[in-house]
Amino acid sequence: MQAATPGDSARGAEVDDLHHLSADDAIGALFAAHYRGLVRLAVLLLHDEAVAEDVVQDAYVALHRRWGRLRDADKALAYLRTSVLNGARSALRKRGVVERHVAKGPDGPQVVVSAETGALSLLRHREVLAAVRRLPTRQREAIVLRYYAELTEAEMADAMGCSRGAVKSHVSRGMQALRKTLEEAL
Repeated sequence: MQAATPGDSARGAEVDDLHHLSADDAIGALFAAHYRGLVRLAVLLLHDEAVAEDVVQDAYVALHRRWGRLRDADKALAYLRTSVLNGARSALRKRGVVERHVAKGPDGPQVVVSAETGALSLLRHREVLAAVRRLPTRQREAIVLRYYAELTEAEMADAMGCSRGAVKSHVSRGMQALRKTLEEAL
């Protein structure tokens, strides 16, 4: 088994030969190698770090419960990604219900930005994130998986539960919508 090092990319730390490990050891190895990357993925989809961590932890717990029934241990990471995407979708649905039925206070959520962050860079970053947040769910997921998580089309299709052609369509439409939105903002 190969351990993740601090320099590993989100995809680079692969865990070798999970087949012969106990559920505890296999989940521990997957956690060490992929937890931070999965949380970053969930944060980009949910915009809430605490909820993102809960979603990822739930995915690991579910994998642990099902470890004995997992047919192919090599697909454990794909299972986790799919679980995180599904958990994020569920959390967004719940958030939408709450937002529709609970009155909001006068002060919305505030973002704390470090002093050294340049004003123009911050403004552009916020514009891009806001534009990504406004994308339809499937397009937003495809953009995040493609450009942030750096997954291949096949990995994206697995995680999203759709065909590679649908992935290409979601990415293309998402990029087109982002270009249009960001050009209008300038």
